[in-house]
Amino acid sequence: MKSIQLRDSFGIDSLAAVDQPQPAPGPSEILIKVNAASLNYRDLLVIDGTFFPDLPFPFVPISDAAGQIQEVGPGVTRFNPGDRATTHFIQDWEDGPFSPAASVGYLASTLGGPRPGILSGYIVLPETGVVPTPAYLSDEEAATLPIAALTAWKSLRSGSLQAGQTVLLQGTGGVSIFALQFAKALGARVIITSSSDEKLKRAAKLGADVMVNYNTDPEWWQTVKAATDGLGADYVIDVGGQETLNQSIKALKPGGFIAVVGMLTGIECKFDVLTFLLRNARLEGITVGSRQSFEEMNAFLGEHQLHPVVDAVFPWSRTAEALLELKAGKHFGKLVLRPD
Repeated sequence: MKSIQLRDSFGIDSLAAVDQPQPAPGPSEILIKVNAASLNYRDLLVIDGTFFPDLPFPFVPISDAAGQIQEVGPGVTRFNPGDRATTHFIQDWEDGPFSPAASVGYLASTLGGPRPGILSGYIVLPETGVVPTPAYLSDEEAATLPIAALTAWKSLRSGSLQAGQTVLLQGTGGVSIFALQFAKALGARVIITSSSDEKLKRAAKLGADVMVNYNTDPEWWQTVKAATDGLGADYVIDVGGQETLNQSIKALKPGGFIAVVGMLTGIECKFDVLTFLLRNARLEGITVGSRQSFEEMNAFLGEHQLHPVVDAVFPWSRTAEALLELKAGKHFGKLVLRPD
């Protein structure tokens, strides 16, 4: 089978296609034929060595995939050959809250670093490490769900978003576009930012109520306040980190909730403690979610027949090109890979 690997060093240029023997499932494991994979910003950080700089080489990257079960090992009860399945990012987080006692184990069980990723023709995972693929979704669509969709879902559900409340979203990448779709299905009002007017027009077609170009409106928190009668947004999903978090706090309604899910602009910032205190704000870091949350999200997707936004599909032979497009931020929604 074909596999895309970091052969002996970090970097997109170090990715290479190699032939490997097909694995076989052991007890409580399943063999999955990978039909589609999706890219996340996290994958870039693994490939360039920012995350997990001590990874052993060769290493198979990329975290999210969907496909079909080919074979099941002894003791498997949840799946049968022929079933369609989608990978769960944090393999050992099956249910419940993000437990302090188990957090180290959870983070050690993530696919695509430190555990091997999914960019192979066939992969073996525990049966508890996948969820059934919603029947109405294609494999390309399902492959976008494990990180981006579940992060957006967990962010909105952690603060118990209600109909009529306002959500502020940053950018038009995977998490923000999923959050837009979920928020509108829940009856919320959505304000979204982008550096591209064309992308904002696409967001409007998905239901966004207020669009803000942060290049032409660098103090966008003021526009958010004006669009909410001076009150601010009930919820913010902050994907930027270093250069966005303080504006997120300023844009927040007193007693509001900020889900911090990314660090696209950097990992350190000078925190505006005074404004945070005056807002009586709630700030929570979101690390995707459990398999139980994933299954609950899939039920919601099916109930509302929501389809992930796939911007482009690349063959595995063009993985490097797809990663460079992700790095440049040219996409709207998700970028997907398929075996050649």
